[in-house]
Amino acid sequence: MFESFLTSDTMRLNHYMTQAAASRMTDAQFIQNQISQFKTSQTRREMIDGEKYFAGAHDILHAVRQVIGEDGKLRPIENLPNNRIVDNQYRKMVKQKANYLLGKPFTIKTKNEGYAEHLDAFFNARFFQLLNRVGRDALNGGIGWIYPNYNEAGEMVFTRIKPWELIPLWQDADHTRLDAAIRIYEVVTYEGQQERVIEKVEVYDQEGIWYFILDGGLKAEEVPYRPYFLIGEDAYNWTRIPLIPFKCNAEEIPLIKQVKSLQDGINQILSTFQNNMQEDARNTILVLVNYDGQNLGEFREKLAQYGAVKVRSDSSGAGGDVKTLQVEINSENYRTILEVFKKALIENAMGYDAKDDRLSGNPNQMNLLSMYSDIDLDADEMETEFQASMEQLLWFIDASLAQSGSGDFSAEDVEIIFNRDILMNEGDIINNCKNSVGILSDETIVANHPWVDDPAEELNRLKQQKEENMMDNFGFPPNQAPQNLPEEGEPVNDEEQ
Repeated sequence: MFESFLTSDTMRLNHYMTQAAASRMTDAQFIQNQISQFKTSQTRREMIDGEKYFAGAHDILHAVRQVIGEDGKLRPIENLPNNRIVDNQYRKMVKQKANYLLGKPFTIKTKNEGYAEHLDAFFNARFFQLLNRVGRDALNGGIGWIYPNYNEAGEMVFTRIKPWELIPLWQDADHTRLDAAIRIYEVVTYEGQQERVIEKVEVYDQEGIWYFILDGGLKAEEVPYRPYFLIGEDAYNWTRIPLIPFKCNAEEIPLIKQVKSLQDGINQILSTFQNNMQEDARNTILVLVNYDGQNLGEFREKLAQYGAVKVRSDSSGAGGDVKTLQVEINSENYRTILEVFKKALIENAMGYDAKDDRLSGNPNQMNLLSMYSDIDLDADEMETEFQASMEQLLWFIDASLAQSGSGDFSAEDVEIIFNRDILMNEGDIINNCKNSVGILSDETIVANHPWVDDPAEELNRLKQQKEENMMDNFGFPPNQAPQNLPEEGEPVNDEEQ
């Protein structure tokens, strides 16, 4: 699973690093080409859009009001209301889908209790927090990344790498095996008191990590190479690239690609409606007869300033006048199209509507399952991808356990069960559990009860409760019960007869 390819001799290590850096620099052109293509690619642009829209930075915030000019072409205008309203339905969908599958800790099933204890130590609260964030990365960018590595204390830790920072170089067309990867990210440094942004590059391959700076070209850092981890003075590498992809679907299509136009439409409808509400003087078309002024600009200024208009009679005796044509804004039209857009966004995102009519009154479990059908179908595919990713992650955990002397668990079977966060009618499920007594085992019934989080612990509590009841009623535990106990209602001894 990993190999020691260097001795502890420091001089040999430094010599190897220097020679390796010199040889890798011959690949500088290839690396730069990959970076240039990735930076301008549609894939990276969609990743960044997904993250921006999740944070509320929507395109509507850059909207400019335009009018038709004298030449018949649109031109910007600044004296009109220009509201930029964001109704972030996209963020709601991402959080809904991520928390539906990853909001609850997953369950680990393995027959080896020692292995289960080791896995519990790795899969702690911090890991579940990380996995939820990686799930959001997968939805926002099509793919998320976890990098298993070691901290200064020699403990294995898991690090999230942002999807728009990593360029995967795949071995196969299905994107299941990595040949290498390039990471690009910015670091803020200071030269004296002046702030400067430096773009750093890391190349991950079978030999370790190579470090460069992108500054007018690819330049090796002062320490150009490091192995994946050190144990004492010995350097070690994995036999696999330690970058684990977590995909929301097999095609790595981000959610933003499916709903961006609908989200933009929602923002545009709300902004346009408020613009029209604020254009008080433009809700009425004014027809001027013998206006006592120079131009329309002056007219609008005086109207806004004084709320009055001076008119005059011309030489023929015709009197001046101001007539109006009222333009009605039908808010119902805006409400209707807004509802259509929101419903379409939920359907295209394969989410669910928390205000669905099926939730009114006392919904039964079939109605709830019907409401969750789309998000459940999409979660099935995402879970399939995450199961494969967790299998890769377990490979690195097994290698770490073997290296530390904790044991070789590579042949152990382990099942990761994702616990979905679904709304349920508890009354229906509890009644079904009651009706299953005598048909199904206690273990199965307890596992499906909505109030039980840990079936094994609950069964232990039931056993302990039974023993306490036996002690209270008969004075002995169940495993020491005498033969021919009296039936319920029968006297226990002659004195009771």
